[in-house]
Amino acid sequence: MASTAVSRIVPASPDKVWSLIGGFDALPDWLPYIPESTALEGGRVRRLKNSEGEVIIERLVDFNEAERHYSYAILQAPFPVNGYVSTLRVHAIPGEENAAEVQWSGRFTPDGATENEVVELFTGIYRDGLDALHKTLTA
Repeated sequence: MASTAVSRIVPASPDKVWSLIGGFDALPDWLPYIPESTALEGGRVRRLKNSEGEVIIERLVDFNEAERHYSYAILQAPFPVNGYVSTLRVHAIPGEENAAEVQWSGRFTPDGATENEVVELFTGIYRDGLDALHKTLTA
């Protein structure tokens, strides 16, 4: 099993960041390459479309409002992995009211690609996503 994680300091309070990204169906609010999200099964599943029109279906597997994190598993996606589980987490930074650390991490088993290729793929997705979040918060 492979894994990767990316974190980024963003210029907003943890509560403000979580209010933007903490909804499982909220990716289109801050992630430009996911323009469409449809909540299914009472909000426990999201059907995403990326900017190329590809469908990604993910299931919420853990959610903690108080600790500001959620985890999800990919059920269907155009990625060369199996057993993908990812966590999006917002941390407070001691002494910094108007800043937060956001961490996006995942673990997965490569399928049809090397471990390095899929680690590089998801590291890039997480990095680009957190860059987009930073841009959204500073717009």
